[in-house]
Amino acid sequence: MKPETQRDPGRAPRPAFLAELFESLTDRTRRLWGRSGAESPAVEAPDLSELGEALLSRRGEASGVAIAREMLAAFDRADPGQRLAFLQNLADRFGPDPASVARALAAVGRDPEGVEAVEALHAASEPRRQELLRRLNLAPGGTTALVRMREELLRHLRDDPALRRVDSDFAHLFASWFNRGFLVLRHIDWNTPASILEKIIRYEAVHAIRNWDDLRNRLQPTDRRCYGFFHPQLVDEPLIFVEVALTREIPDNVAGLLDLDRKPIAAEAADTAVFYSISNTQRGLAGVSFGNFLIKQVVEELKAELPEIKTFVTLSPVPGFAAWLAAQRKDENSELIGPDQRIAFATLDDPGWHLDPARAEALREPLLAAAATYFLTARDAKGRVIDPVARFHLGNGARLERLNFLGDVSANGLKQSHGLMVNYLYDLGRIEANHEGFAERGAVAASDSVKRALSQPNA
Repeated sequence: MKPETQRDPGRAPRPAFLAELFESLTDRTRRLWGRSGAESPAVEAPDLSELGEALLSRRGEASGVAIAREMLAAFDRADPGQRLAFLQNLADRFGPDPASVARALAAVGRDPEGVEAVEALHAASEPRRQELLRRLNLAPGGTTALVRMREELLRHLRDDPALRRVDSDFAHLFASWFNRGFLVLRHIDWNTPASILEKIIRYEAVHAIRNWDDLRNRLQPTDRRCYGFFHPQLVDEPLIFVEVALTREIPDNVAGLLDLDRKPIAAEAADTAVFYSISNTQRGLAGVSFGNFLIKQVVEELKAELPEIKTFVTLSPVPGFAAWLAAQRKDENSELIGPDQRIAFATLDDPGWHLDPARAEALREPLLAAAATYFLTARDAKGRVIDPVARFHLGNGARLERLNFLGDVSANGLKQSHGLMVNYLYDLGRIEANHEGFAERGAVAASDSVKRALSQPNA
């Protein structure tokens, strides 16, 4: 343990001291307000909506923090039915105040050009729940509690569309609270505290980490890196992390990267950085974008550390491909796959097709041609590229560089994409142009090899 240095009496109190002092003040306020910190099981659970009204009515910061803490604790203790009722009340009872909106609208009607009247209308139209969430965020651990509260909310959205109003407010506030300026990039290695490493194992969403040896193989060797974004209010909770392999060439399969028996290379001998797994960790932060900032900052970190690295590329899954292809095969009128392809794709119905070299080779060209169609031609009901991973990387300005046949023959890889993986290339000189083309026109930046795969005969 590091010894604590003696504090200069002339310096301002340390944050820890202030936190203890503030905690003491809020405890006193809670007692004055009539509530102790821990309620007896015999005491009736407080009404969450009434606590919300009380919190909005308070002007003093200390008393507000006390009520906010009480309210978050009550939500945590509440059963699922009580939580849902409160979330529904947020939608129904904590919207904009109709009388205030009416007065503000009338003022704008009297003076349409008046800046103050328009600003007053903007303020009046803000849902009261936004201010409630802001005040809840002031409680100790409030940010974490609100992320968990939104997780609860997301589970009910499909069955209760009215809750989308509440979700929009969560998303609006989280976009500010988790702004890139508040995030800290940390290098995660084998010496990182075990509490964080355990979460890396738990949250890995692309290629499951089987055990501690598997994790060490991804963190400890000289040719492996892992980086994560952290937020000051979510202590030791990575929001998103990326795993990186340093290689001498662009890989076409993931098994070689994850092989426990592979021989590492010196980091200085690598010329390529491969982003092979990106995992978001907080369900409650769905819709808040971190990945684009993470990749760009990691590129800068690696360029500074290892100037020999010139190529930045992903090895990415294609989670929607198998489902899309199944739908095309079922649709006899589909023009996206041809008759010969349909005949070839019958092989896919045999779970062991990839183990037979002859049958696998016969599927190579038809499957890659279908994959090129999936990325370059097919679109979803909203006119977007279908694959969510593709939308992410193409939206960041990457180029679809290569289609990798049997790049992932794990059970999950075969199930979601018939083993297909792709490389997205981050060409630093073309990122901006690629991004603008995709954002403005939906143009997919693709290499010649991908375009040639599309031109394979579909007769």
